[in-house]
Amino acid sequence: MLPDIRSMTQEEIAAAFTADGLPRYRAGQVYAWLAKGADSFDDMTNLPLDLRRRLAERYAICRVTVARKLVSRLDGTVKYLFGLQDGHCVEGVVMHYHHGHTLCLSTQVGCRMGCAFCATGAAGFVRNLTAGEMIGQITAAQQDLGLRLANLVLMGMGEPLDNYQNTLRFLRLVTSPDHLNIGARHISLSTCGLVDGIRRLQGEGIPLTLSVSLHAPDDAIRSRIMPVNKKWNVDALLAACRDYLAADGRRISFEYILIDGVNDSLACADRLADRLRGMLCHVNLIPANPVPGKTHAATGRKTAEAFERRLTERGINATIRRTLGSDINASCGQLRNTSNPPQNAENA
Repeated sequence: MLPDIRSMTQEEIAAAFTADGLPRYRAGQVYAWLAKGADSFDDMTNLPLDLRRRLAERYAICRVTVARKLVSRLDGTVKYLFGLQDGHCVEGVVMHYHHGHTLCLSTQVGCRMGCAFCATGAAGFVRNLTAGEMIGQITAAQQDLGLRLANLVLMGMGEPLDNYQNTLRFLRLVTSPDHLNIGARHISLSTCGLVDGIRRLQGEGIPLTLSVSLHAPDDAIRSRIMPVNKKWNVDALLAACRDYLAADGRRISFEYILIDGVNDSLACADRLADRLRGMLCHVNLIPANPVPGKTHAATGRKTAEAFERRLTERGINATIRRTLGSDINASCGQLRNTSNPPQNAENA
């Protein structure tokens, strides 16, 4: 297979071009076109035709296409089924906020983490996405909607830290001033708790927001719903988070899906508050969303509000996350590469 030039940094392109006898400035021209979303060398009209043909023989530009688009009638959330060149698909979601448009993008085809409340892992793990395929989701959505995405959340299909090298390369590319130039402070990376990955990320110097899927206050509950806890338990995870916070200084976000009768009692709220005491953090409370084949039920509104109130009383910042795109299965935990759209959605 030809190397994917969309996954290469400008310096890597320049080094490859120089080794091939091409002038270094050509790398800057190609890199600028890639940042604009070009998916063919033929689009790069300021390059000589013979050079475009030569590059096409030596490099690939991975293409990510919109295979399906669903628009929520409730809140305008857009869910994409992105087609990859090998025939696999991943999903992504564009959400509209007052501070700008946010893309929730995927980092893997499928997932191997097996969380009990999540649809993505139900079909198992297929493969990692390349950095270019992650970037391709951004450019495909921007071109389709005709707007610039101001914020990114790596919370779609897959575990970003299980695809560490490609995720890191992606982060370096999208934050580059010469590429998409999306500030790291506008990027959130979600992990289910891969402690080794958190500790590696700590040393990278990227000031993104770390979002940790905690979902339980203790090992007894967390091990039931998140297999990763059997390798890295709550103590190990929170120790890594405290070290990350000490090194980075940015508030950590904890995701906490509220499952009826499992982790939503006031006793759970108290144990969670004890665990997080003294940590600069915020807890996003997320009533569980329905997932085909899963039997868990969402916590009722009054119970969720009582849980939020107890955390706040104990000095822990917490809010109940607003549900977006529920009519198109675009909410937290619902993404999977399905080909059958919900019947009550607008299929654009």
